[in-house]
Amino acid sequence: MRSYKVVDAFSNKPFMGNPVAVILDAEGISDAEMQTIARWTNLSETTFLLPATSPEADYRLRIFTPRSELPFAGHPTIGSAHAILEAGLHTPRDGQLVQECKAGLIRIAVSGEGSERTLTLSMPPAKLRTLSDDEVAELEAILGSSVLKDEAPAIIDVGAVWVVARLDSAEAVLQLTPDFARSAMFERKLGATGVTVFGKHNDGITDIEVRSFAPSCGVEEDPVCGSGNGSVGYFRASRESVAVGRLTYTASQGRQVGRDGLISIIAENGLVSVGGMSVTCAEGKLNC
Repeated sequence: MRSYKVVDAFSNKPFMGNPVAVILDAEGISDAEMQTIARWTNLSETTFLLPATSPEADYRLRIFTPRSELPFAGHPTIGSAHAILEAGLHTPRDGQLVQECKAGLIRIAVSGEGSERTLTLSMPPAKLRTLSDDEVAELEAILGSSVLKDEAPAIIDVGAVWVVARLDSAEAVLQLTPDFARSAMFERKLGATGVTVFGKHNDGITDIEVRSFAPSCGVEEDPVCGSGNGSVGYFRASRESVAVGRLTYTASQGRQVGRDGLISIIAENGLVSVGGMSVTCAEGKLNC
């Protein structure tokens, strides 16, 4: 029997964030069994906690969608760190945890306690490629909406690989009804995890609205996506003029799937940090 928690990331209100199932003792579970468990939980990601192999890391994390393993993902990193701290399995050193995963070492700053604890991860460096005109046309056909061409859509590779594009407004983002079958084929062709789009709010509460679609991974819409938001941070830093060299903002995500996630982004010196709160919604034992 193995302990697990289901944690909502990017919200401190139960059932309003993005859930990740965290298996807190994964030693001895085979790759095939991990994939079977991830398919069974049917969440966008399931993580497996293992001892670190790097002396710099506190722990090692493997991250699975229902269909495949990811080298890195944002909300599973935040949610798993919350579960690990709550279970007392690791404590911060100098105010941070260090996660080892297939994308390398991920540093997670820890501030506050309990329901007010905020976890902020430092994203892996990004690789960026601007989409071709034909790829942009295909993206617009998938979305059923035009995208802004003066901020050219791009593929952002942070371990997870997102096609990122800006739409005219938050309202345009919220109104999308993508062609998921066509998107899955597009993602596979580009070697992408999925498509993340964003648009500006005018409500003065949050800066942008974000939606992330990953049907090729078995997730039509990810409720609140850490790596997608981090990729948007890299995209905005590369596309927008940042006079002071620092971009900070808050994004909202999840409204169209009944969630209310909030993500804080800092882009500075060529790197992006992604932060938010988490809450445990369920815990128990797995018979494996």
